Amino acid sequence: MATTPPVTSLTRTPTMDSELSKPTVGAVVSSASCGQVLADDDQPSRTSQLVALTRAQLRRPHTPEGDPDAQSRLCSGMPPLPAGWQRPDLEARTRFFDDQVLAAISAGTSQIVILGAGYDDRALRFASPGVRYFELDHPTTQGDKAKRLGSIQRDRERLALLPADFRLDDAGAALATAGHDGDASSLFICEGLLVYLDPRTIARLLGALRSRAAPRSTLAASLAVHRDGVDSEQAVVIANSRRRSAMNEPWRTILPAGAHLALLTRAGWHIEHAGPLPRDATHIEPHAAQVGRDAGARGSLLVVARPA
Repeated sequence: MATTPPVTSLTRTPTMDSELSKPTVGAVVSSASCGQVLADDDQPSRTSQLVALTRAQLRRPHTPEGDPDAQSRLCSGMPPLPAGWQRPDLEARTRFFDDQVLAAISAGTSQIVILGAGYDDRALRFASPGVRYFELDHPTTQGDKAKRLGSIQRDRERLALLPADFRLDDAGAALATAGHDGDASSLFICEGLLVYLDPRTIARLLGALRSRAAPRSTLAASLAVHRDGVDSEQAVVIANSRRRSAMNEPWRTILPAGAHLALLTRAGWHIEHAGPLPRDATHIEPHAAQVGRDAGARGSLLVVARPA
């Protein structure tokens, strides 16, 4: 009988509580969110479930040891997708990050770290000898995922689930405690996460990942961007006004591409690639298309970076 994977506690840094009271550029303050994708403190993230349910319908690769049905199995018993739910960007974005994982494994990377993992299935889909996965997300979502993993009859010795409130917790210390090897190469994935964090939290998280990054490590991230000349705070406000889930899961950071990339650079990352989603799957959600000409439509920038 498979056992439920342990959920390890994170370390909170002493300076974080004072930083929470500081004003944040490009952020929408909401007591309902702890700065990442969660519905509330008692419920797992519905957005993460919707993404997982959508991915369960996609045709995706898997490793020889991997489970091609892992996503469907993780989604068992979830409320179904609502009528009209569409994410035309998700297939292209998923393909990009799947390719990053497969490339990392092929290059000999032994550690895959997924931030804001939700119900990500890659630890099962891309299981590979000698490769360990570390997943960080809000404690409630992680607890629900741990129960779901416990119902799947498969060895999960190489998967560590870490609960994380990224505004308050030290992700770098948590990884070290969980056995992440700072001298071995890692792939760090921030897929669909950073838009839910304020800029200070993004900078601190990127810095923590850099502190755990050996020379041959890679950071792969998706960034929410708007065109130059637009007020970022206004872009966030208008974008959230068009989102049904904004009350519980607000977006917090949408920036011009240059400003967003500068956050990565200041955190110690060298940008190797930065480009939009493929033209045939441009990210324009129904609500995002209505953001307005003054604020500019939101787009996704896909980034690959190395330790500087």
